[in-house]
Amino acid sequence: MAFQYVLMTSNRASSLDSWNADWAGLRVVVLGLGVTGFSVADTLVELGCRVMVAASSIDETRDQILQVLGVETEIADLDLAVPERVKEFDPELVVISPGFAPHHPAAQWASASGAQVWGDIELAWRLRDKFGKPAEWICVTGTNGKTTTVQLTAAMLSESGLRVAACGNVGVPVLDAIRDPIEFEVLVVELSSFQLHYLGDISPWASACLNVYDDHLDWHSGPEDYRKSKGKVYSNTQIACVYNIDDPTTRELVEEADVVEGCRAIGFGLGIPGPSDFGIVDEVACDRAFLEDRANQALELFEIETLKERGLGSSPLIADSLAAAALARSFGTDIPSIRRAISGFSPAPHRVQVVAESGGVTWIDDSKATNPHAASASLSTFKSVVWILGGLFKGASPDELVAEVAPRLRGAVVIGAERALAVEALKRHAPGVPIIEVKVAETGEVMNLAVAAASRMAQKGDVVLLAPAAASMDQFVDYKDRGKQFASAVNQLVGGVEDDSNPTAAAT
Repeated sequence: MAFQYVLMTSNRASSLDSWNADWAGLRVVVLGLGVTGFSVADTLVELGCRVMVAASSIDETRDQILQVLGVETEIADLDLAVPERVKEFDPELVVISPGFAPHHPAAQWASASGAQVWGDIELAWRLRDKFGKPAEWICVTGTNGKTTTVQLTAAMLSESGLRVAACGNVGVPVLDAIRDPIEFEVLVVELSSFQLHYLGDISPWASACLNVYDDHLDWHSGPEDYRKSKGKVYSNTQIACVYNIDDPTTRELVEEADVVEGCRAIGFGLGIPGPSDFGIVDEVACDRAFLEDRANQALELFEIETLKERGLGSSPLIADSLAAAALARSFGTDIPSIRRAISGFSPAPHRVQVVAESGGVTWIDDSKATNPHAASASLSTFKSVVWILGGLFKGASPDELVAEVAPRLRGAVVIGAERALAVEALKRHAPGVPIIEVKVAETGEVMNLAVAAASRMAQKGDVVLLAPAAASMDQFVDYKDRGKQFASAVNQLVGGVEDDSNPTAAAT
């Protein structure tokens, strides 16, 4: 009889696939209490579940809210072991925050517990019918460019008159979007490789993988696991799988994907487009996918000059714009709506953003460049650079990047916990480039010292570029905090932008 009870409870969660299903009393453990974990706990309480949150820390505001909601909490060092109290809770479902790698003790406990194990994306997919007809999902992943593509796609869809939300890894949890009384018609969902690992079964309207370069190898078991996680974005796609013509891996992932019958592969690239592709002809972005005579004709979407005017003129950002247009066109967005969206778009902060110009030196914040490939995009834009780099390289190597950009470097200022990786790469591949290593660990001092060091190296005509090629959590809250501290240090040293009429011009 006991065996039958365990079998019944372990199967209960797997059958819950609607907001209107019977979630009442379901025992759920939520692992992690960041933005995602909090949205999960809040949602589950609304459904009537019995919820326990296990996390390594909790801020006072969230703690107070969870107490009011009746959520049990267990705060302990989960890196060591899952507390007995959590095990005794005997969950039927564990919802795991994306920060927990598969080899983490908490993730391994969840897998062995007999409970269903979901990420927040699978939970949101099951609950997406709260207000009746569910919104369609357009899913976007890639090593770089996700946020810009998601925001552009959402802007294009919005201009066409749809109620649309950009959500997921872009900042707004998907669970918050599906519970919003606005009742969105389309969700454009940014998905990290972590979220994709725990994805579960979803079926998006359209999906895109923008590019795949080694990243987060400390989280994944290796490059192939990272690649497979990215490829999950295409699974069960209904209408269009959008891939990067200039990145063969993305095409391979489409070819390997199990999609809905009739789903099309749509390529995007910086060259002349073939049939079913998006590309560029005579400095005009063109659609040869969503028109009747795509074998012989193309539709003009927007001029590349317009992208340059909006700070979207670098090659990676042009590619992101093409991908966004392909996704929006898959949903029927007309060309005037796409043009209006681009004309009114501004890239988010910390993406090749001019901070100051003084004495012939331009100071640029590209703190969002959290891996070598992202840093390459901005470094390749400028001829003479004093480069501020370093942080947590997440298992990736900076060697190839340093070798590529060495001729452009006036000097390098190295910060972060894994400074040695950057310093050694610079010595191997850019032996004539001066290096200043900022060895202090205190967050409040690092950027002031780095900016001061860079100013001593910079000459008239140079760009001082914060493009760390690494994650920020060793010395900063996140890449935004790192960028803000850079801007603050620069402005203290040299003052603001002398001509700020176009603050994103450096991206052209």
